[in-house]
Amino acid sequence: MVWSKQTSPGDAFNSSCRADRENCRKEDGPDHDYGSSAILVAFPDGRDVLLAGQKSGIVYALDPSRKGEVLWQVRVGKGGLTGGVQWGMASDGQRVYAAVSDAGRTRPTDPFDVRRYIPDPSVGGGLTALRIVDGSTAWRVAAAPCSEEGASSGCSPAQPAAVTAIPGVVFSGSLDGHLRAFSTEDGTLLWDFDTVRDFHTVNGVKAKGGGPGALIVNGMVLVNYGYARFGGMPGNVLLAFAPEQP
Repeated sequence: MVWSKQTSPGDAFNSSCRADRENCRKEDGPDHDYGSSAILVAFPDGRDVLLAGQKSGIVYALDPSRKGEVLWQVRVGKGGLTGGVQWGMASDGQRVYAAVSDAGRTRPTDPFDVRRYIPDPSVGGGLTALRIVDGSTAWRVAAAPCSEEGASSGCSPAQPAAVTAIPGVVFSGSLDGHLRAFSTEDGTLLWDFDTVRDFHTVNGVKAKGGGPGALIVNGMVLVNYGYARFGGMPGNVLLAFAPEQP
């Protein structure tokens, strides 16, 4: 090991300790781990910088040549057990794009819903673009809350999915079932697709969408949808989007 960096000292968290504390710490950490890979890019002067997004809601820039010395840190979300940056950021070398989960929980209002908790349809989400050189905010887009009428049970505006960036465009999936594309220049919404619908599939299996992130290869956007964890919306479809033909 060349070096290590712990940005939240004492953050020891084990979910099983909620029931059995025999081999657990006296106090649990807040569960502010790093759920996604760090990103290695270069400053304009050629120096390497390591970008890391934490579930605490903080994005860090670390100097890998100085044992992870913190160059800057910026809060982009509240953070928490299912909060902050969860599954991944993206960078184009000039900016880093961090989507925030910050999912909340509430109790079902349907008396026939046997789940103890469901996602809060009014809490979570947001996408922030930070300038790599100093961590300043280039732009931020707040999440759209789930519709008060007609929203599917399990809908959440949280954006835990890994962000994907291509030249000029950044894609972010939300637990409301939408996949959205934003301009990397100013955060303008360029495209929005609601996957919460029934699909006719190539193999004839009944399929429906529901939530997360995109892979882009040779001009096609590929996304698998459905995230039933923590009471979210289930789904079982793989979607492929191609550029519009002139």
